[in-house]
Amino acid sequence: MLSSFIQYKYSAMGAVYLGSMLVTGGSGFIGRNLCKSALHWGFDVAVITRDKKMARKILPTPVTLYSCIEEIAEGTQYDSLVNLAGESLASGRWTEIRKQKFYDSRIGFTDRLVNSFSKHLPPPKQVLSASAVGFYGHSSEALDENSGSSGGFSHYLCSSWEKSAKAFEALGSRVSLLRIGIVLGDGGALANMLPAFRLGLGGPFGHGRQYMSWIHLDDVIRAIHHCLKNEDVSGAINLSAPNPVTNKEFSQALGKVLGRPSAFAMPSWAARFIFGELADELLLGGQRVFPSVLLDRGFKFSFNTLEVALASLLDKDIG
Repeated sequence: MLSSFIQYKYSAMGAVYLGSMLVTGGSGFIGRNLCKSALHWGFDVAVITRDKKMARKILPTPVTLYSCIEEIAEGTQYDSLVNLAGESLASGRWTEIRKQKFYDSRIGFTDRLVNSFSKHLPPPKQVLSASAVGFYGHSSEALDENSGSSGGFSHYLCSSWEKSAKAFEALGSRVSLLRIGIVLGDGGALANMLPAFRLGLGGPFGHGRQYMSWIHLDDVIRAIHHCLKNEDVSGAINLSAPNPVTNKEFSQALGKVLGRPSAFAMPSWAARFIFGELADELLLGGQRVFPSVLLDRGFKFSFNTLEVALASLLDKDIG
């Protein structure tokens, strides 16, 4: 039951109470922004986090924190589950040990969530579970939610993750699988790129013709809200802007917005030498993904073009 304090808070904010939301990965790049927005929308928010002390510093006070799913009292009802947990893929070379961590932190963790909701907790009405555009493998062809995959480890990881999340359907939950593109915001991939580009040392990887399906962080949060409030939305949903660009075009746009050159290309052999398998999966390959489900259901992107998105994030005027 919603506490009188939170009921008063929502009344004072003019928000309508939308139910209870449980977020995994809530202190991460997307999660912490989602939690703040969800409180504003009118959700009562709880987060499962491995580091409650750190999460307490970055998440709003009304967010309830749990260190594991088992810490939640038996019978507690959550209307919505947003599953964003997963070990970062871009934090270093991929070894067999790290790849197993990628798997366990996504599929293993989601399996444990399903098990807990099937035995100890009432199933959520709706489940939004993260995946990625890596589901499609690598292709320069136009891809939407009905497209197949060219394979690879990223596809294996994403397809296994989605299969695990779909087990919630057997519990009666509406399940949406969020195939998220490269998220541009105050952290994540863009933060890793900026130092080199600001020094004029940025540029494409390899030939630069591989596609990058990007999305502004604000549109990620708005798309999640759209999926939560529209009961006709389920299944695979591409969270990527409607105008994907090549890696070369991305480099040129970022250099232009920063007013810096962007021709310092990294040869494919160098990327493979430095990053190993990560280079082929995340840097030298790509996907040309379109958000057909969102567009068909009337979702309006705030940031349709890359230069406008980058200018917004970097507080630059592009005229």
